[in-house]
Amino acid sequence: MESNSTATKKQTISILGCGWYGLALAKRLVAEGYTVKGSSTSPEKMEILSSLGILPYLLNFQEEETANDPDFFKTDILVIAIPPKRSSAEQSTFLGKVQKIAALAQEQQIPQVIFISSTAVYGECNSEITASSTPMPDTASGKAMLETEQFLASLSFNTTILRFAGLIGPGRNPGRFFAGKQDIPNGQAPVNLLHQEDCVAFTLSLIEQAAFGVIYNVCSPDHPSRQAFYVKAAEQSKLPLPSFIDELLNWKIISGEPVHSSFNYQYRIADFSKWMDTHSL
Repeated sequence: MESNSTATKKQTISILGCGWYGLALAKRLVAEGYTVKGSSTSPEKMEILSSLGILPYLLNFQEEETANDPDFFKTDILVIAIPPKRSSAEQSTFLGKVQKIAALAQEQQIPQVIFISSTAVYGECNSEITASSTPMPDTASGKAMLETEQFLASLSFNTTILRFAGLIGPGRNPGRFFAGKQDIPNGQAPVNLLHQEDCVAFTLSLIEQAAFGVIYNVCSPDHPSRQAFYVKAAEQSKLPLPSFIDELLNWKIISGEPVHSSFNYQYRIADFSKWMDTHSL
């Protein structure tokens, strides 16, 4: 892991994909004094990005004929935050899209790339998983993510991989996930979740500490059962309560502790039950 105690807020950071996470990160980085370039595939979003102090770029790596502005890649740090969509077609072409992005990043000799991946690269292995555990994806999206991680790690720039757990936060109310459903299996399996607040704060802390070049699992240290968590989340949101079968089938616990202890981060939301008592979902 590279470390640099003289990291400065004069850096330029390009965020490829200003969606749910990317836009929240961009706003926080602007507030902290960074120059932020943000991309979207939507022309309508350009004005929104500009109004937030983000330099807007209309980029699309899905369409062959699109000419993407190389100025976006003149940056100190590139954050790739474009997860593959759920469709099998998108998952099968995801690596090709990232290969186009990587080619432009290499042309501009970007020193640092942060790739937002997922703990879907791990299968249900009935054990605790750390960032040094061997990935064994059992879903198409997990396989696409792992393949892309390995490709980026083979290139000339320094790649940092953030494997996010299941994402919750604004617009992703977990109370809605199972509201009203009955006899849901695997009720005693532990949850592996991450709030948007920690997504953003973890990334900011990583940048400020210049703790680049390794793989991080990013997951709340709290792992209540599916039954306990989702029933309380639905109750808190005044939604129909789900019911779970009281059983433990396949499961995993993702450890969000950094492999390198020199990187310091304290999760903001480390007890979901207490947090839900005082916050709306």
